[in-house]
Amino acid sequence: MNDSMFGLFKDKLADTENDRLADEIKNGAFLVDVRTPQEFSDGSVKNAVNIPLNELETSLHNFKGKGAIVVFCQSGNRSGSAKRILEKHGFQQVFNGGGWRSLNKLVNSIK
Repeated sequence: MNDSMFGLFKDKLADTENDRLADEIKNGAFLVDVRTPQEFSDGSVKNAVNIPLNELETSLHNFKGKGAIVVFCQSGNRSGSAKRILEKHGFQQVFNGGGWRSLNKLVNSIK
């Protein structure tokens, strides 16, 4: 596969993931910023709660009874770890929303 074909495939995959995230958010997904409180206070996604990654396992009660859960951070690394932790504890509808700025654009584009 040449670079332009790979780029096209990668863009289509990202579009599909964004569509799925948008659907989950429209349906009331629980938005969780896993950055530090300081990072959270500098800006986050509307209606998100801050549960830092290092407090996730002691805060599992906050996730009980939630449908879809979208975790996000600065770049997507910590939220990837958060997704794995939540899935390890039995939560099934967990989505890595990636970086908060791109997720914020997505949230703000939803009508």
